[in-house]
Amino acid sequence: MLSQVVELIENKHNFAITTHARPDGDGIGSSLGLCWLLRSLGKEAEVIVSDGIPATYHTLPGADEIIHVAEMIGKYDAVFVIECSDIERPGIKNLDQQFTVNIDHHTTCEHFGTINWIDPTASAVGEMIYNLCKAIGGRISREIAECLYMALVTDTGSFHFPNTTDRTLKVASELVKAGVKPAKISEAVYNSYPWSRIELMSKVLATVKRDASGRVAWMRQTLEMRESSGMLDGDNNGFVNIPLAAKEIVASIYMREVRPQFYRVSLRSKGDINVARIAEKFGGGGHKNAAGLRIEGDWNECERKIVAAVIESVNDDIHTTNGYTLNDYELTLV
Repeated sequence: MLSQVVELIENKHNFAITTHARPDGDGIGSSLGLCWLLRSLGKEAEVIVSDGIPATYHTLPGADEIIHVAEMIGKYDAVFVIECSDIERPGIKNLDQQFTVNIDHHTTCEHFGTINWIDPTASAVGEMIYNLCKAIGGRISREIAECLYMALVTDTGSFHFPNTTDRTLKVASELVKAGVKPAKISEAVYNSYPWSRIELMSKVLATVKRDASGRVAWMRQTLEMRESSGMLDGDNNGFVNIPLAAKEIVASIYMREVRPQFYRVSLRSKGDINVARIAEKFGGGGHKNAAGLRIEGDWNECERKIVAAVIESVNDDIHTTNGYTLNDYELTLV
């Protein structure tokens, strides 16, 4: 809980912070924001990750100081693990040998930490780090503000996802007062991709399909697409949301080939359509409207299973209000 985290920080000195592999804006922004907070309190702190940092986040204060590691070396008073479903998600060996503080806002997060601070009401972990800063009496510096604002913007889809609350907007307002330039953050997030993103997007969108009802869309990214487009880390950020721009689409599936017979799948939805429930069936997790999973096997068979599960869930979630039956959701794969 928050009080335990405050007590730990007040009584200990040497900290590390990490987040999940293939880090996103909330993971990186929250980690750096916490690092700046700890240093402002006179503590030793560093951010460690197993993967590269997408170019979108290179402009964040402290991003150039992030350390890349494959395993834990030495002992910290505590390691803060940001936005991870389990202890394996950071991809760092021997992390489980450390005193860990698990900080997350996903309901599907395992309570793997020595201390577990989980707040499903928070729009992003960045919002939680803001609350920690206030609770411990820290000052919101410009560096902290920029990092936490990045966390909020990316995890709320620029404040238009359902996880955006009045509290989220109040926190964002305070961060702007502390020196954040919203246009600068938005430019980094949405208008600074390389041309390889456009190349990749054209290939991925060429695979998009819809079910017979027109409510569920899915698309693929193959290894060949990645190689031929010259894809860089982060080039495919947000692709899963593109089909949701169509009024009729209520759920979107984005399946990415990581290696032969192994895929990462992103799920997104609108309104009351719960994709976290679907992800959990396949060993994944996330939020009601944004979730993910990993799956192995034949591509067509894996795709068929996931698409069928999404279609069935869409049917279940809208049945009571619109009167649709499963027959209205004929699965057609080309």
